[in-house]
Amino acid sequence: MIILVLNCGSSSIKYQLFDMSNGCNMLAKGLLERIGLSNSVLTHKPTGKEPYTVTNDIPDHTTGINMVMEALTDPGHGVIADIGQIKAVGHRVVNGGEIYKESILVDNEVKKQIELNSELAPLHNPANLKGILSVEQLIPGVPQVAVFDTSFHQTMPDYAYMYALPYEYYEKYKIRKYGYHGTSHKFVASKAARLMGKDVRDLKIITCHLGNGASITAIQWGRSIDTSMGFTPVDGLIMGTRTGEIDPGVLIYIADKEHLNVTGINNIINKKSGVAGISQLSSDMRDLEIAAAEANEKAILALNMYAYRVKKYIGSYIAALNGLDLLVFTGGIGENDHKMRAMICSDMENLGILFDFKANDGVRGKDFVISRPESKVKVMCITTDEEFVIASDTRSIVEHHSV
Repeated sequence: MIILVLNCGSSSIKYQLFDMSNGCNMLAKGLLERIGLSNSVLTHKPTGKEPYTVTNDIPDHTTGINMVMEALTDPGHGVIADIGQIKAVGHRVVNGGEIYKESILVDNEVKKQIELNSELAPLHNPANLKGILSVEQLIPGVPQVAVFDTSFHQTMPDYAYMYALPYEYYEKYKIRKYGYHGTSHKFVASKAARLMGKDVRDLKIITCHLGNGASITAIQWGRSIDTSMGFTPVDGLIMGTRTGEIDPGVLIYIADKEHLNVTGINNIINKKSGVAGISQLSSDMRDLEIAAAEANEKAILALNMYAYRVKKYIGSYIAALNGLDLLVFTGGIGENDHKMRAMICSDMENLGILFDFKANDGVRGKDFVISRPESKVKVMCITTDEEFVIASDTRSIVEHHSV
């Protein structure tokens, strides 16, 4: 069974094509970056062939998904003759609410719920749904599976996921913390534990998924007990274009002064804030680090704020876990930005984190220990593979429904 996995982020699309007929053989993978920004880049890596890169302005996710399909079937660097060879498609879907506690075969009701939950994940669920609808047009009748970011966090206790609002709003609207990036957090925690020679159920772990969207999760004995994103993915850490946690009174004040409605405020907190808003330069950390090296004060401020917020969450989750065995960095920034990892982990000796700056220097995109041997807390850089998890769930669900 050939399975395509689509993982649409707020400004990127990761994809992998698997042949699951005999184990799990990856036929191709790729990454489309900087969607909505200038100089978007598609990097297509077919197994056994030379990588292919194209730079173009890609305004939206629909255009990007079409480019992915073209790359997979290209006579020169493609890996399948036509898209009809794809027998199932698995999608990362950000918010499944309280309804979906596990992955599910997509039908009209699932599509309806994904759309309804778009107000909770306005940068993601619409893109996820566009992926599903695009596949329906390109490969009519192919089974599709939705794998939800929120599922892993359903183990949070009520005192962690509830807000101090009138309880009636939870009863009427299910307003609570949902958490996101669950597939990644679950995968890297288990992978890091395995590389340590440990069982994830025996460890206290903090996983930092840092990318254009970013979140941190406290994992105790293999179960999520708290996570930084909340009712929507805008909460928690400072991100590419999202505010992260903020005094709600600030939003009321700005709305009054700028005469903004709800749509206007939503646009600010989701699309105009984060490191892009602070720096007034870019949402891409690479651009900011280049500017910071040239003494751009706003870029330096954005980087310092980003690192400080991550550091604070790590400290608070150590308290929630009553200790820590393992700290994991993953995601586009977590895996590749050694400078940001160093900023975050500096001056944390009293929390048992002895960072190895030399080992960390230059580490990109590989599994690696970046703490000193005597460190009480092991710090690791771990490559995430949400696509593998999605492909496995997709195969299991499709095979179950075909019996």
